[in-house]
This record gives sequence, structure tokens and C-alpha cells, in this order.
Amino acid sequence: MSAHFPPPLPSRMDNSFFVSSRSPRREFWLFFLFALVVIGAGIGLRDPWPADEPRFALSAQQMVESGDWLIPHRGHEIYADKPPAFMVMQAAAFEVTRNWRIAFLLPSLLAALGTLVLVYDLGRRLWDHRAGLYAGLALLCTFQFVYQAKRAQIDPTVTFFITLANYGLLRHFLLGANWRWYGLGCFAAGLGVITKGVGILALLMAVPYVFACRRHWNFVVPMHKSAGRWALGIVAFAAAIALWLVPLALAVARHPASEYAAYLHDILFRQTAARYTDSWDHQQPPWYYLGVIAGGWLPLWLVWFGTAPEWVRAFKARDARVLLPLVWAALVVVFFSIPSGKRDMYILPALPMVALACAPYLPPILERRGFRLLALALLIVLGVALVGTGARAWSGHWTFANVFAEQRGFGAGAALWNLLIVLGAGLLVCAAVFRLRRAPLGLVVGFAGLWLLWGLWASPLLNDSSSARGLMRQAGAMIGPDAELALVGWKEQNLLLADRKVAEFGFVEPAHRQLAQAIRWQEARPESRWVFILAEAMTPCIDAAKSRYVGHANRREWWLFRADAVALACRGGNVPVPERPMDVEAE
Repeated sequence: MSAHFPPPLPSRMDNSFFVSSRSPRREFWLFFLFALVVIGAGIGLRDPWPADEPRFALSAQQMVESGDWLIPHRGHEIYADKPPAFMVMQAAAFEVTRNWRIAFLLPSLLAALGTLVLVYDLGRRLWDHRAGLYAGLALLCTFQFVYQAKRAQIDPTVTFFITLANYGLLRHFLLGANWRWYGLGCFAAGLGVITKGVGILALLMAVPYVFACRRHWNFVVPMHKSAGRWALGIVAFAAAIALWLVPLALAVARHPASEYAAYLHDILFRQTAARYTDSWDHQQPPWYYLGVIAGGWLPLWLVWFGTAPEWVRAFKARDARVLLPLVWAALVVVFFSIPSGKRDMYILPALPMVALACAPYLPPILERRGFRLLALALLIVLGVALVGTGARAWSGHWTFANVFAEQRGFGAGAALWNLLIVLGAGLLVCAAVFRLRRAPLGLVVGFAGLWLLWGLWASPLLNDSSSARGLMRQAGAMIGPDAELALVGWKEQNLLLADRKVAEFGFVEPAHRQLAQAIRWQEARPESRWVFILAEAMTPCIDAAKSRYVGHANRREWWLFRADAVALACRGGNVPVPERPMDVEAE
């Protein structure tokens, strides 16, 4: 039985962007260049922004400065929440570029481009060149993929390793027995584990594969009975993990200090199994990812109205090329829906396989009037929403917008509201130019323009307040170039972007203990030492009337004080324990 594959429809309009009957190689490189411009726009124009970017960049910076690339630190404390692989990549990128504004984003850019290439090549091999390009374009046009690709978080990198694992396994499962690709796929899954423990999810591809083999689906390569060859996958998977785990175990053995042993236990158990079975943060209901898909996977899910019937036909035709990526993606979403702790980026690794499963059916779907109406409606709705929001906020009569701008450190916020108006106007222009006839192409151009403006305009516009660059520059100017500075109740961006070497007394250490140590540090040289402190950590020991207000950043108020602002009862570091300890890690 041959697998169902939709015949090409006669083209009535030019909705293609890169796909034509010309040179496949030329089309691929045009697509790659387009992706590079869209994702790379803005690199070098901003510093790391919370929540996660500053802590990874800080750890990478400390790796370069200390020479210890094995155990990440946050200040003088060990940072045990994530394996060090991503921070190592950032540190290596700095060694190449010598520019932190480029280096901290470079791993995400390269990972996103690599993911697009893998999806394209897999679509090309499973179907044809056209399907490969549509798979890549579908992924590149999806909001969550580009948004995460332009962030310095671990998820784009782990998505690349998981997609590479999927690529190797699918080439073995669907394109003829290829044990080298099978081994590489398992090795890539191991690299995903040492990047962010969930890399093991790639191996779930074996579940639909075994099902397809037992039901004799088309295109699937029958299971081989050679247990030894299958075991090589386990060896490759373990070898990748050993690249990090063996040196770590040796380092812990050489350093019997309790914090090293605690780090090993924390990273292997608490941050993996314990975090999954008993999540302690980001609590969300089981249906949380339905909302993430509805918003973050736009406009990809708009084509599902057309692909869903095709998928049903493919299942009836026993087409394993559709079954394996779709079922695997569904398993990933279900896996992350089980624990109570959820974040939107967790399901990002499922997105490339969904785009791949959509690809062969996209050409005729894009021709349909129903989809063109959806695409045009999306452009108009988003454009009107952005223009309307910006115009109302710009008028100054919207209390919510005024408070938001003040909390975010934008002052009157006029520049921000202008940005929203321009973004929305760009989408409306695309709707007017491309209209219904070429609405899908308008959607591609409109989203590309949105990301270009975001990278080239919004990044420098929002950087000072979002990154704390402006705050730390202001603090440095207030105390003068020769003063010494200490941090209390600090966030990673404060240490990362300080204009001098600073004293810090721990990050997870309770704020009152940090303050006690800071007071004793300051008393040793009161004439030249200042303490930069979070407003909530000042009471009851620091007199605000004798302190200096620095500013508002990242939804927090920050102050500076000298020794004369310390209450008599607290001098010598006698800081009382607060009735309700402050959560210094909350972002």
C-alpha cells in the first residue's frame, strides 16, 4: 500500500516565498539567509534580560574569569539549577568574539539555525525539497520558535540537540537501516541531557516506531533482531552524558568540601526527578499548554484545520512518516503537562516535529480561500490591537499603561507606545498590500518585519531598564569612580552589569544575613564603601532619609547607603531575623 501524499494543486496565485521550480540549492540558501536575518537582527544591541539570561551570562563570565568551566557559579556560590553546557557555550562564544553582547546570544542563534536546517533536510528526505522548505518556513514563522531563538535561554539549544536526535533516529527508522545515524541520534539525546535534563525525551521516538513496526506501517524500517546493535544506542547515549559527568565526579572527589558533594546530588536528583515529581515553582493547571499553543504556536496551528483531515488519511494509509513525528510531539506535550510546574518554553522541542508533519500538506492548504481569510484576519487583528494599544497608551489617559511604564522605568513611555504603533501599522500595511489573494505571503513578511523591528528598535530602546544597565550606571555615577560597592538582595543582572568589581555575600543567602555581612564590611572602611540594596531588605536597619534612591528596574526599587544610615541597633551586623523572610530568588 502506498502512503497518502496530496497531489500538487495548480497554482492560481503566487503565495510561494522561496519555493518555486528553480534551483533547490538557491532556494535553500535564500531561506537560510532569511532565517539568519530574522533571528539574528538585534544581536549586539542589548544586554541579558531577566528572568534567565543574566544568570547564565554571569556564570559564563565567571567561567572565563576563573578558568573553571566545569562547575558554574553565581557570585561566589555554586549554581546548581542547570548543567553547565549552555554556559560553557556562551563562554566559548566570548573567547571567539570577545564581546559579551554577541556571545551570550550566539548559542541560541546557531541552535535555531541548526534546527531549521535539520527540519528542512528531514522534510526533503522524507518527501521532497518543497516539503523541506515548507517545514522550515512553518517553523520559522511560528511565534514561539523565533521568540525563544532571540533569547539567551537554554531551550533553543536543547531543542537543537533533541531535533538532532530525532533526525538521526528518523533516518534510521524511516529511510533504511542506518546504524551510524541511530548512534548519532542517541548521542545527541545524551548531549540534550547534559544541556537540560529533558534531552532523554528524544528517545520516546521509539514508542511510535515500535507500534508502526508491529502494525506493519509503510515506510518504517522493520526492527532488527540484533540486540548488540540496538545496545550501541545506549552506549552512545551514556557516552555523551559521561563527557560531563565523569569530569564532574572526579572534580568532586578531589574537592571533599560539602558544597561540591551537595552540588552533585542537587544537579543529578533534585533538579531532575524531584523537580518533575514535586515541582516547587511555576505552578500551572494541567491544561496550561493549550493556552501556550493557542498563542505561542501562531500562525502554525491555523493550518491544522487543513492538515488534520490529511493526517487522518495518512494514518489510514499507514504512513509512518506522519505518525512518528506527530505521536512523539504529543508525548512531549503530555509529559510536560503532568507535573504542576510548567513554563511555556518547555514544549518548544515538540514544535519542529509538528512543523515537519504539516509540511507536505501546506502547498494546497495555502491556496485555500479559508486559510487565506484566516491569515488576513490575523494580520488585521494583530495590527489593530497593537496600534490601538499604542495609541491609547500614548494619549496618557490609560492608568494601566502609565503605571506599567513607570514600573518598567520607561518614564512617560512615549517611545514604547510609538514602537507598538509602528509594529501594528506594519502588519496593517502588509494586509493592505498583499490582501486576500496573497495573504499567506503577507503573514510571512509581516512577522519578519515585526521581528526585525523588535531586534533593531525595541532591543536598544528597552535595554537600560530591562537589563539594569541604566540602573548600575546610575549607581556608579552616584558613588564616584573610586568608591567600593557591595550588593544586598541583588539579582544576577546587578552583579553582571556593575561598573566595577563588587563585594557580594551570597545570592540564596537570606537578605538579612547578607545585610549583616555588608554592614560589617562597610564598617571596616566607612568613608569609601557603599552598599547597593533592594528596598525590601532595608527595614528596619537602614534609614531611607539618610540613604540615596538609585532608581526602579525590573519591578524593584534600589537604594544606596553609607555607614551613617545604619541604625544604632544594627551596627556591628546585628540585623534581626525578619518575621517573613524575603524570597531573594523570585523574579
